[in-house]
Amino acid sequence: MTEKVVFTGKTHNTGGRDGGTRSSDGQLDLRLSQPHPAAENLFGAAWSACYIGAIELAAAQRKIKLPEGPAVDAEIDLNVNDGSYFLRARLNVSLPGIDRDIAHELIHAAHEICPYSKATRGNIDVATNLI
Repeated sequence: MTEKVVFTGKTHNTGGRDGGTRSSDGQLDLRLSQPHPAAENLFGAAWSACYIGAIELAAAQRKIKLPEGPAVDAEIDLNVNDGSYFLRARLNVSLPGIDRDIAHELIHAAHEICPYSKATRGNIDVATNLI
């Protein structure tokens, strides 16, 4: 199998969590300020968008037609314990009009497909919930 780069996101950050970030294509240009945890929001936004795409792919592979309106609410917690920081995540998935057993199957399959889920597997606690 030959690896192929599909997309490379390029961002430039100044000032860390109290600075700004801009993507090379200009689509993202944000001021990051404390104490607002923009990094967790950005991570959640990217992960949930990818996760919806993974749900769509899992449904297509199973020849399941998704109704309009699948949604993922990502909750990314920044935690600290004894001075060590770590993340915890919840992906709350809404698949209106899909049988609950099938929805659970799609959610599980999406978690295996999504690159963000793969990147975090074994590194942070992640809960996937059908809402």
